[in-house]
Amino acid sequence: MPELLDKVKASGDPDNLIDMFNNHELVYVPNGGSLDLRNDISRVIYDDKLSPMENILVFPGGQIAIQTAVMAFAPNCHSIVFTPGYQSTVQCGMYGNQGITEIPRRPENNWQVEPQKLRDAIQSNTKLVILNEPHNPSGILMSPTLQKEIIDICREHSIIILCDEIYRLLEHEDGLRLPAIANAYERGISMVAMSKPWGGCGITIGWLACQDKEIVQRLVDRQYFGCVACSRASEIQARMVLKVSDRILQERMEIILNNKAKLINFIENKYSEWFEWKRPNSGAIAFVKCKLPGVSSEELGNQLAAIGISIKPAYVFSTSPCKGVECYFRIGFGERKMLLALEALEEFVKANEAGWRLLQSA
Repeated sequence: MPELLDKVKASGDPDNLIDMFNNHELVYVPNGGSLDLRNDISRVIYDDKLSPMENILVFPGGQIAIQTAVMAFAPNCHSIVFTPGYQSTVQCGMYGNQGITEIPRRPENNWQVEPQKLRDAIQSNTKLVILNEPHNPSGILMSPTLQKEIIDICREHSIIILCDEIYRLLEHEDGLRLPAIANAYERGISMVAMSKPWGGCGITIGWLACQDKEIVQRLVDRQYFGCVACSRASEIQARMVLKVSDRILQERMEIILNNKAKLINFIENKYSEWFEWKRPNSGAIAFVKCKLPGVSSEELGNQLAAIGISIKPAYVFSTSPCKGVECYFRIGFGERKMLLALEALEEFVKANEAGWRLLQSA
């Protein structure tokens, strides 16, 4: 918070956000979020192409935003999700009672959605496709051409696309950024939160955005019974972040790219005997293959947890047995302290690789 306040002060604080934060009333905010925050979201994220009041709904965090969208549209229909994927985007489809199809993403296809498999999975009652772009856990972003193809397929069948865009704005190279699904597709619902691009997870503000007013009204009706109002303090903090968004994102990208360079050296140069990956191009996560003899990612996770290193094994990202990806695990590299974990991981490898080689030759 002190860092955020310093940045807002340096900007001149033209909207008097610091005074607003110190003196706000402890009352309910409007259902769907206060207009000033929705205005800022429309301007910063959607280039003023979406109406703050008609197309944007604010929630206390991203998880409840995803749940609200799925509970509004999944019941009594068939849904499609992709695995491996972030738990909220894979498991939320269970709210539907007409079935859910999990389509695998494969490392040999660079973890991309395969359009033909999407076409093949569509049924007469398919109403919802749930995406996660940039993809979690791989940190790889699809191309604009692929995004358009997926939209065209869903438009043909009048299917809603709910896209978790939590890592959007963290592309590693200029020109990679995709349009938000809410801008690109009239039946697309974008989910964003303060947590990943700006590092403001404790602010607990997220939102849904969509062009279609009827879809938004369904979301409003569902939201009313799940999360009637956010915290005004959190709303003002979110406005502070959006006011100095460019500065924060620049600093975040410096951390991410520095850490990524260290990981490239670790995985591709020093220890390619034991690890491999499809190099991420967006966000602050990567899906790494463990090539240790006879060791699954879950077993590796237990070994690393014992020495204070945290990873997310493959089973976290699928509701069914993670066939073909049992040895993959997700790592995060969006924080300064990540380098301490990498140093500890290198010590672990050095201490064990002689034994691993003996097992390989046995």
